[in-house]
Amino acid sequence: MVTVVGKTRVKELQRLHSGASEELGGWYLVAKKAAWKNLIDVRGDFTDADQVGKMLVFNVRHNQYRLIVKVDYQSKLLMVKDLLNHKEYEKGAWKRWD
Repeated sequence: MVTVVGKTRVKELQRLHSGASEELGGWYLVAKKAAWKNLIDVRGDFTDADQVGKMLVFNVRHNQYRLIVKVDYQSKLLMVKDLLNHKEYEKGAWKRWD
């Protein structure tokens, strides 16, 4: 199983984006039980997930938002970074996070 760092962050994002709250909660429940070793494993649970460098990008609310999560497969860690709308996501600043 992986360790999801950021349960507090998920709860904060749920408060900030109440329309995505249920889906974020569902993502968290799946992610904390996952045994992902690579993107193929991630896509077994979330078919439209993408990986950009060390970041996993999940579509939320029918592509209304992007959930950005840093992944370290070797250490089995996920770190929830942010939930961005399309305008914020397209700016690309998240790609510099490390």
